Amino acid sequence: MFAWLARRRRRRGAGGGNEADHGSHWLAVADLMAALMMIFLFLALLHMVQVERESAAHTEVRNEAAALRAAIYSVLEEEFREDLPRWNAELDRDSLTLRFREPEVLFERSSATIRPRFEAILADFMPRYAEQLRPFSEVIREVRIEGHTSSEWEGSDDALEAYFGNMDLSQRRTRAVLEYAYELDALQEADWFRSRVAAVGLSSSRRVLDEQGEEDRQASRRVEFSVLTDFETRLLGEAAREPEAEPLEARGR
Repeated sequence: MFAWLARRRRRRGAGGGNEADHGSHWLAVADLMAALMMIFLFLALLHMVQVERESAAHTEVRNEAAALRAAIYSVLEEEFREDLPRWNAELDRDSLTLRFREPEVLFERSSATIRPRFEAILADFMPRYAEQLRPFSEVIREVRIEGHTSSEWEGSDDALEAYFGNMDLSQRRTRAVLEYAYELDALQEADWFRSRVAAVGLSSSRRVLDEQGEEDRQASRRVEFSVLTDFETRLLGEAAREPEAEPLEARGR
């Protein structure tokens, strides 16, 4: 009898030890989970702080870029304010584009030959344009001369043939403008400008539409000078894509 009670007490003692061990084990797991949760919360907080800092930096860059573009627009608008009406030209604030809109003044019909009137305008415009942009040369990625045509092509009703015919014509026209600019004495010393200016023919890809949504062929035939900046890239130290100019179809004339 006494032997049986002794064995029972030993079993109870062993069972109590196991329960104590299990309790200690779960306590250790709970402490570990709490520690992991604290680490997770710390990392989450750190990430939030980093995101807020990056957002603030990007906002500052955008604000400075907007201020820069506004400054470029301001100097160009002040310089050419009185000339734009007599040139039948306009300066677009959003895209920093100066647009010559008088096709009968620009080139000979279906030709890349610059008319004398447009030569006189370019001789006056180009040196002043380069001089006004010079203070911003460090953040100007490209000064782009763009040639635009209507969708019309003499001697053909085929849209694709007309497009590529006008592509060739618009490229030859912008090249003619660029070559004329390079010959101007006032631009011979403007190395920064000559290294950034480019000529691009865009055919009829950016036609101007009237209020009825129909192509305005005369308004579509134009030459544009656009300023493209890399201000965001220089500030952020990373590749930043230049926002594309809004198509004229969306804005109308």
